Amino acid sequence: MSDATDILATAERWASEGRRAALATVVETWGSAPRPVGSHLVIDEDGGFEGSVSGGCVEGAVISEALDVIASGEPKMLEFGVADETAWRVGLSCGGRIRVYVERVG
Repeated sequence: MSDATDILATAERWASEGRRAALATVVETWGSAPRPVGSHLVIDEDGGFEGSVSGGCVEGAVISEALDVIASGEPKMLEFGVADETAWRVGLSCGGRIRVYVERVG
């Protein structure tokens, strides 16, 4: 079973257990990106998470946005890159950019 399948299985299990959750997926990368397209991070309403969309460098920001998505039900498209002040603040200094789609599970 691949890592991506494991994360999707975790998201499905959490939903079946009644845990409110969001799924973050890398949908586009440019340059030196830390994780490939298709990488996933699943986040529950308490901030618990499994997986990775950036090898750790923007996970904190993605988790924060995912909590908003869980609460509102409105998906978000996030973009991080070296030209983005936010990326430097959260640690994406690898020279690339990533776009991450965050949606509520369920």
